[in-house]
Amino acid sequence: MSAEAERKTENLPEWKQVEVDALVEVIESYDSVGVVNIAGIPSRQLQDMRRDLHGSAELRVSRNTLLARALDEVGDGIEELTDHIEGQVGLIGTNDNPFGLYQQLEESKTPAPIGAGEIAPNDIVIPEGDTGVDPGPFVGDLQTVGASARIQDGSIKVTEDSTVLEAGEEVSADLSNVLNELGIEPKEVGLDLRSVFSEGVMFAPEDLDIDVEQYRADVETAAARARNLALNAEYPTSTTAPTLIAKATGEAKSLGIQASIESPDLAGDLVSKADGQVRALAAQIDDTEALPEELQDVEAPAPAEEETEESDDEETADETEDADEDAADDDDDDGDDDAAAGLGDMFG
Repeated sequence: MSAEAERKTENLPEWKQVEVDALVEVIESYDSVGVVNIAGIPSRQLQDMRRDLHGSAELRVSRNTLLARALDEVGDGIEELTDHIEGQVGLIGTNDNPFGLYQQLEESKTPAPIGAGEIAPNDIVIPEGDTGVDPGPFVGDLQTVGASARIQDGSIKVTEDSTVLEAGEEVSADLSNVLNELGIEPKEVGLDLRSVFSEGVMFAPEDLDIDVEQYRADVETAAARARNLALNAEYPTSTTAPTLIAKATGEAKSLGIQASIESPDLAGDLVSKADGQVRALAAQIDDTEALPEELQDVEAPAPAEEETEESDDEETADETEDADEDAADDDDDDGDDDAAAGLGDMFG
């Protein structure tokens, strides 16, 4: 506790000190502590909200001066929340993270009527359709506030969606009465989080207002891309190791089959490969009776298409060249035989 906070505490009446001590206990009991705006919430609704928070968060309402003193006593950065203690506020504590707290408070808000003199939180629109109100002066009230309305088929109808007030403008008494008559509740009542302190960090509401589904999708996409990068770079992790091992196993197996490496793990594949090669060779043989019985049903390959005259000429030239080479080989063989016979005579 700072010296200034200690001095202020010493001057507090006993009942106030008891309240400050209770607030300090609340603050120190939770991982996340925030300030919420409770202005405009009827007492009964506030009690309902407090009951709904039971088990997940605790709302504590007290005098602003006592809230500030309690925050100063705790210190460690949480006293910065005093900048948000203005108007009708309360302290809220939770062991949930700030994002979870914000989402919980937003989801707990309920629609409510808006009164004269209040500021519109968003554009107020009277939708097109039958109002369900019998013909009478109410059609003039609608037109006065800016709605397109007329009497039709024995009822007052709004002929098109009508924006009767823009966000940030003050609600008039006439508009408040019209909205109440139509049952339109243009505002939401709930606890507005002004700021929350958690693990040494101060979070503003705009920092916590995220699309959870989109955020989850972005994280999943990033994780998938990181995994693909790690796989392509052959970077082993607990996530990529099984895939890398499976890939390496497949590549090793493929290499072993191509190189015909004898291995118990490859025996079946090598036999299948050999069987395919034998069948391919058997299909080239015209005399099927020369083949074993199990290979006699192998179909011969389809005859090749006729070659062009140029190809035929090339084949003839190749055959002539091959014949010349064979003849030369024969001459060489004869020469070798003669030389061998001469040596035989010499040593005979």
